[in-house]
Amino acid sequence: MFTLPLEPPLQKPPPPVTSDDPASTNNNKPAHNFVTCIHKVKLGETICHVTVTWAKTLISHTLYITVENPLDENHYTCKIDLKTWQFWGKKGLKTFRVAEKRVDVFWDLRSAKFATSPEPNSDYYVAMVSDQEVVLLLGDQKNEALRRTKSRPSLQDFSLVHKKEIVFARKCFCTKTTLGKSKKEHSIIIESALCGPYDPEMWISVDGMESIRVPNLHWRFRGNETIVVDDFPVQILWDVHDWLYNGTHSGVGIFVFRRGVNEGEFESAHLEEDEDFGGSFCGGGGGGGGGGVGGEEEGGSSSMGFCHFLYAWMTE
Repeated sequence: MFTLPLEPPLQKPPPPVTSDDPASTNNNKPAHNFVTCIHKVKLGETICHVTVTWAKTLISHTLYITVENPLDENHYTCKIDLKTWQFWGKKGLKTFRVAEKRVDVFWDLRSAKFATSPEPNSDYYVAMVSDQEVVLLLGDQKNEALRRTKSRPSLQDFSLVHKKEIVFARKCFCTKTTLGKSKKEHSIIIESALCGPYDPEMWISVDGMESIRVPNLHWRFRGNETIVVDDFPVQILWDVHDWLYNGTHSGVGIFVFRRGVNEGEFESAHLEEDEDFGGSFCGGGGGGGGGGVGGEEEGGSSSMGFCHFLYAWMTE
């Protein structure tokens, strides 16, 4: 049992999928998958949060960028349609003001490569510019972004403070996240064997190496372990109760990856057993607003380090 205090969400979620959307379902399952990242950036002399959400349904594929206005509760959300039939619509520029400062968002997704995630794998950039500085830069085409924006990199680098996503699969769930001291992304694979003559088991691998093996999953469907990645402690927490006890070996499993956790901090961290972890997403709230996410609490501490919440929906 662990409570995981985090910074409260600072943005409004993307519009929920309505019941008449053909992508919606009636079995408490999210109607779309998404990846949401909260970055801490510097706009002028002010530190604020920028939330980036890649959301995909059967009929839409959208990028939302929400910029916190630190002076009041009004935030600006930039919506970019990635499923447009117009090729030139995948490259563009939007301008708005935050706390009286001009902010430009440049993007080029014409050659972006996608796999199963709504977030691109490569060949793209999304750049946010203020005062002729690139304060946020996503994607692998950094040189192209700097040339197009005609701006210099910010002297204070942005930082990723929170990530959450939904992944659908039958047995094997794959994701990438930053775990060590650097910004290097590591590949994570979660596999399970729930049926057959043996007791159910689960494996969690990092960069192709098995890091955690959980035998006798009937008794250890909730738990945690600490591993070391790049000489840095990483705490992994899981709750896969629904995988085992909903009757069809489907449902949501929740995984939390916490970077840089000391043993003393861990003693006070626990997931609430009665928390409906998947409930906050079933209405399509992929942007991270509204209800708490796996224990997010109002007024939570931001000193806990980077956290990645993975909602692994096992399909039949």
